[in-house]
Amino acid sequence: MMDLSNNMEFEMKNGFLPNLSNSERLKILEVKEGIAVIQMDKSHSRGVFPTESLQYWIRRGALRLIDEHQQKSS
Repeated sequence: MMDLSNNMEFEMKNGFLPNLSNSERLKILEVKEGIAVIQMDKSHSRGVFPTESLQYWIRRGALRLIDEHQQKSS
């Protein structure tokens, strides 16, 4: 299981069903007590996800962590 933390950014694959805004990236703004506050790159709204739900999508490969090197070169 991946430790989730503030400012982590993920690439969203086609299998990520909660992607209502057709975004390409999801960023975790804050993690606390079993929830994560997130924002997608093509949405001006924030959302709240249970961390267990995010872990599920990570395990399925629908969310792929973008490492710092890749973020800086984008």
